[in-house]
Amino acid sequence: MDILAAMRIFVRVVERGNMSRAARDLGIGQPAVSDRIHRLEEHLGVKLLRRSTRVVACTDEGTLFYERSKQVIEAAEEACAAASGRDRTLRGVLRIAAPQGLGEVIMPRILTGISEEHPKLNLDLILNDQIVDPVTEGVDISLRLGRLDEGTYIARQIGHVRRVLVASPDYLGRTSVPHCPEDLISHPYIRVMGVFGDGILRLVDAQDCLVPAAIKAAVNMSHWRPVYESLIAGAGIGVLQEPVCAQAITDGRLIRLLPQYTVPGFDLHALFTRPISSKVRTIMTVLERELATALQGPTSGPKPSARFQPSS
Repeated sequence: MDILAAMRIFVRVVERGNMSRAARDLGIGQPAVSDRIHRLEEHLGVKLLRRSTRVVACTDEGTLFYERSKQVIEAAEEACAAASGRDRTLRGVLRIAAPQGLGEVIMPRILTGISEEHPKLNLDLILNDQIVDPVTEGVDISLRLGRLDEGTYIARQIGHVRRVLVASPDYLGRTSVPHCPEDLISHPYIRVMGVFGDGILRLVDAQDCLVPAAIKAAVNMSHWRPVYESLIAGAGIGVLQEPVCAQAITDGRLIRLLPQYTVPGFDLHALFTRPISSKVRTIMTVLERELATALQGPTSGPKPSARFQPSS
C-alpha cells in the first residue's frame, strides 16, 4: 500500500476528529477514507482509532503513529522541495490552537498577515481554554495561558497577558466608585465561570504584596464575550484580560478600577513537539514577534476620580 498517502489520510482524520470532515478536506469519499484507515490498521497490525458514531479518537498506538506520521510527511515535503530545487514557500496545513479571548481578538489579524506572506499555506485556528498536549489536540502549535502540567511537548514562553479590573462609565456614574479593595464587596461582580470562584479577588499592591478582596458574584457566564458586553452595558464590575478590553479602555467605554493595584495575569506559552519542522519554526517566529507587540497594550485609561463624583 502507499504508506505515505495512508499517513496523510490518517493525520487528517485525527486532526479533524471525524472521517466525514477529513474526507471533505481531502476531496474523497468518506467510505474511501474509512477503507484506507482499516487497511492501514491491518497493515500495521494494531488498532489506531477508537470509533464512535460521530467522532474518532486515537488509541495509544494511534497517538504515537500520528506524531511520527506528521514528522514523516513534513520530512517528505522538505526532501521533495530540496531535490527539485523548489523555493521554500510554505505549503500544506498548519493548525494552531489558542485560548478564546486571545484567539478571537488578536489572532485573526496575525493570521491574516501570515496568509498574505505565505499564500500557499492553509491555516486552521482552534479555540478553547484547555491546556492539552498538542499531539493529543491534533495541532502544530498550541498557545496556552497559565500554569503548565508535565507533557511530551516543548513549551516556550512568548508573552504575558495582563488582566484589569474594570467597569463602565454608565455604571460608575450611578454608584459609588471603589477606592480600596474593601469597597469591591458592595458592587455586583460579573465573572467567567470558574474564575475567582471562591469569592476572593487577589490583587497585588505597589510593594508586590498580595491583597485579597472579597467580591459578590452577581452573574456567572461561560465565555468572556458576554462578560465584556455586560460590563460595557453597566451591569457591574469585573476582570478581563487586557487584550480583549484595551480598546474599550482607550476610548473610555471601560474604566480601570483601583489602578494602584494589579490583577495577576497569565504567562503565554507556545507548545509544540519535536522535531520542529521548518513550517512551525517559521510561523513561531511570526507569532513571537506579533504577540509581543499585541500584548503591550495600554493598562491606563481615564481614572474614575477624574470623570465621576462618587454617589453617596
